[in-house]
Amino acid sequence: MAEHKHGSMDITDQEKTFEGFVRVSTWVAGISIGAVVFLAIFNS
Repeated sequence: MAEHKHGSMDITDQEKTFEGFVRVSTWVAGISIGAVVFLAIFNS
């Protein structure tokens, strides 16, 4: 089994995936808040 050296792994793919996840989560939260505000304004 190989020795693990802390901090030596290439994590660029994980960083890109996490960045995409945060971006999509932000959009979903914004759209959800917008929908709730829309429903509150027009009393649906």
